[in-house]
Amino acid sequence: MKIAFFDIDGTLTSEKDGSVPKSASDAIRRARAAGNLMFINTGRCFQNVEERFREVGFDGYVNGCGTHIVIGDETILYLTQPAERIHMLTEISRALNIDTLYECRYYVTFDPKHTLTHPDAIRQCQRFKDRNYDVSMDIDAPDFSCDKFVIWYKDDSQLKEIRKFTDNYYDCIDRGGTFREFVPKGYSKATGLQRVLDYYNLPLDSAYAFGDSNNDLAMLSYVKHSVVMGNAESEDLKEKAAHLAGKASEDGLSKALSDLGFFE
Repeated sequence: MKIAFFDIDGTLTSEKDGSVPKSASDAIRRARAAGNLMFINTGRCFQNVEERFREVGFDGYVNGCGTHIVIGDETILYLTQPAERIHMLTEISRALNIDTLYECRYYVTFDPKHTLTHPDAIRQCQRFKDRNYDVSMDIDAPDFSCDKFVIWYKDDSQLKEIRKFTDNYYDCIDRGGTFREFVPKGYSKATGLQRVLDYYNLPLDSAYAFGDSNNDLAMLSYVKHSVVMGNAESEDLKEKAAHLAGKASEDGLSKALSDLGFFE
């Protein structure tokens, strides 16, 4: 039995339009029917793992870069952050004029007291609004917290300053340009993957990781069977891959599963 872990954006979904190719969903169902385990392993928190992804049919989900793990209907791990720490983060973000997105298994939100300035943050906010998300929650409420967060900044001095605080508690993942993802220290897509293996008492050699970006690096580096999509922008990531797949938009996922023996 093999177990596969899939990133969402640019891996499960087309890099062109964000849709789930029919070939990918069909292949995942076929691989599962053959007796293999299929998991999503994403930086997204669970509320942002849309129904269109869930309906493909997975055995479970590693969410929020390893901070929330669901197998079947059972939550085997969930970590959230202390409210006091997130309130301090909010104060620093406001002082530095940084666009911050707070992510939790129940919600995502921006700071309603802060006007977004980064074009990418503005676009992301609109995407959430289009899906009827409440992205203007009261983050000053005493009990407000989140599981992880991302930021968009304008210049390096902003990043340097906020990291004087965040580096004490979080790992900073370079997502390219002026976009950074922050995950609690000690948690990653790799630690989440290992916890799933422990749950099933499976060896590491049975695990296959599929990804396309820097926040997949932890799990891709951790497993022997690393699969990088052809649409990955990082040439360094491609060079480290045990298997280089085609582009997600060109049936890359289904062809890789076939080549790796998931239908046998």
